[in-house]
Amino acid sequence: MPAPATGLAKAISAFHQRLATIPEPLLQLLGRFSIAAVFWKSGQTKVEGFAVDLVEGRFQLGVPHLAASAVDLFREEYRLPLIPPELAAPLAASAEHLFPILLLLGLATRLSALALLGMTAVIEIFVYPDAYPTHGVWAVVLLYLMVRGGGPLAIDRWLEKKSGLRM
Repeated sequence: MPAPATGLAKAISAFHQRLATIPEPLLQLLGRFSIAAVFWKSGQTKVEGFAVDLVEGRFQLGVPHLAASAVDLFREEYRLPLIPPELAAPLAASAEHLFPILLLLGLATRLSALALLGMTAVIEIFVYPDAYPTHGVWAVVLLYLMVRGGGPLAIDRWLEKKSGLRM
C-alpha cells in the first residue's frame, strides 16, 4: 500500500495536474513560431533585403539578393566540406527563408522541421561544435514538430481533413 501523500507530494501532484492543462496546440504553435524566428533571423543576415521591381506600374517583391558577405562567411568562417561556398551560401539563405515561412503557415510542417534539423546537424557538426546546448534546444523543438506535427492551427491539418492523408 502506498504511503499517504505529504503536503509536498500533494503540491507537486497539483503542479503536475496544472501543467497537464496546457493545450498541446499552443505548444505546437509556439514551437513553430519560435524556431521559425531563429532560422529567419539567420537568413536575414545573408541577404540585402528584397528585390523590388516595377511591373506594369506596380511594385512587386522579388527574391532577396544574397549579400556579398554571405559567401565570404561560408568561405572564411563556416568552411563546410564537400560544398563550395558559392553554392552553400545561397542554398542556406534560401532554406532559412523558405522553411520558416512554411512552419509559420503550418504547411509541410514535418518536412520543414526535418530540413531545419538537417541544417542544425550540419551547423553543429561542421561549423560550431561547441554550441551543442543551443543546437540541442533547436533539435528538441524540431523533433517535437516532426513527431506531433503543426497542430490544429496549421494548414497541414486542413489538408489532412480534405485529403484523408496524414501530413
